[in-house]
Amino acid sequence: MGVTPDEVVTADVLRFFDGRLAALPLYEAFAGRVFAELGPVTVKVQKSQISFSNKHNFAFVSFLAVRRKKDRPDTYITVTFGLDHRALSPRIDAASEPYPNRWTHHVLISSEEEIDGELMAWVKEAAAFAAGKR
Repeated sequence: MGVTPDEVVTADVLRFFDGRLAALPLYEAFAGRVFAELGPVTVKVQKSQISFSNKHNFAFVSFLAVRRKKDRPDTYITVTFGLDHRALSPRIDAASEPYPNRWTHHVLISSEEEIDGELMAWVKEAAAFAAGKR
């Protein structure tokens, strides 16, 4: 489903966050920056994640537990993105290479301040990488 910046929080998004409404502002901040910095994208709400795509999926929001329970805050979202290389940063909670030269990165976000230039640079790079896939 295509979503405009004015429709960041749809009925589907509210259902996705049911039981975790405290994390909704984190999603709103992330999605707002994606729309503002990347222009029109397609958003698809699924049972376990919300995907952002141009030609292909480039970023995802989920509640993936990328840290042990004792190290996870109560309120968080996990932002996942794919690049053609492994990004090195202490902020990246997990990275894997499911295919040669296709790295999946997971970043746990627990405050709006963490949705910053560094994260958005990775997301922009992931969008460019996705757009270049055949």
